[in-house]
Amino acid sequence: MSKPIVATVFGTRPEAIKMAPVVLSILGDPQLEHRLIVTAQHRGLLDEVLQLFSLSPDHDLDLMRERQSLEHITSGALNGLCELFRELQPAFVLVHGDTTTTFAASLAAFYCGIPVGHVEAGLRTSDLRRPFPEEANRRLTDLLATHYYCPTHGAAVNLLANRDYRGEIFITGNTALDAVRLMHDPDYSFADGRLADFALHSGPRLLVTAHRRENWGAPMAEICRGLLAALEEHPAARLCFCWHPNPAVREVVGPLLGEHERVLLIEPPRYDAFINLLACSDLVLSDSGGIQEEVTQLRRFVLVLRDETERPEAIDAGFARVIGTQAEALRRAVADYLPRCLAGSRHGSGGHHMDILPLPAADARSPFGDGRSAGRIRQAVRFALGLDPAGPEDFGL
Repeated sequence: MSKPIVATVFGTRPEAIKMAPVVLSILGDPQLEHRLIVTAQHRGLLDEVLQLFSLSPDHDLDLMRERQSLEHITSGALNGLCELFRELQPAFVLVHGDTTTTFAASLAAFYCGIPVGHVEAGLRTSDLRRPFPEEANRRLTDLLATHYYCPTHGAAVNLLANRDYRGEIFITGNTALDAVRLMHDPDYSFADGRLADFALHSGPRLLVTAHRRENWGAPMAEICRGLLAALEEHPAARLCFCWHPNPAVREVVGPLLGEHERVLLIEPPRYDAFINLLACSDLVLSDSGGIQEEVTQLRRFVLVLRDETERPEAIDAGFARVIGTQAEALRRAVADYLPRCLAGSRHGSGGHHMDILPLPAADARSPFGDGRSAGRIRQAVRFALGLDPAGPEDFGL
């Protein structure tokens, strides 16, 4: 009797990071056949993660083009995946999160009559265009999916509140924590001397990432001006900006930050290096969703460079604060939170500039799980395929 084929589809670095633990778990199941399909919506960044986790795609659409459009990715992924699905006849398709690849893969599977499991299902903001296009991608994917693997109870509640989402709901935790658990090493040695110097800096260390489409242009310039103001206010601080290769980011960030003597502009480090860089930073500023999850495993704090987040659990647990992109708001937030992060204090001093939230307690647990979500997702897939008579006891509501 042939084994059912589970096809996992992703196209970007964040998807690859969060899905690698799931793929590895399924590959270890003797009752499942697995096919890894990549669209390469990102190319070099994706390949680096695949190499790190020793994964080799079975099929590669190689879609990435310079200054590519959303319609290029969507149409290319949809056409290529429909053709592949009809050829492979997978019994189940796994997708992750909110990328254009995720939506296109879900639509292709829907066209081909294949059930879809959505990892990291149920996240929401209140605005369909923020973040753009991710919020629309994840809502549309949930509409097309048949099985939902929610990172938190709150994400499951979001699905239950809308009758359009009729699939099986499982609360699994977030696989981002699985990846962090695999990669964090207290004795990590940075191969890049610049990162090693940053990690050993005796003064405050600020780690920054910013890349989302809604922050391109004027918001990105505001972020840079806020960072410059923060550096002026904290003369002992050093700042490491992991800048995205997209020209829309670099054409703004380079001229504004590139010549500052205390700013290190670096290519996105390999994921293991980034996680250990995150672990040794004193304050993080980012518009990334994944970083809002990763800091909770590493007990760091992030100022979120967006107007809204679909991960309110990180804020409620004391690991994050949404501050927007205005330069003055960024400067004030760094002034308020950096001393408290350096002191490791729950209360700290100051706080007159803004509504200060408490930092997480010493024994606070991540709201996104225990770093063992991949195994639960594999169990849920087995349940969906009829290989297990019942789902795990801790799934569902």
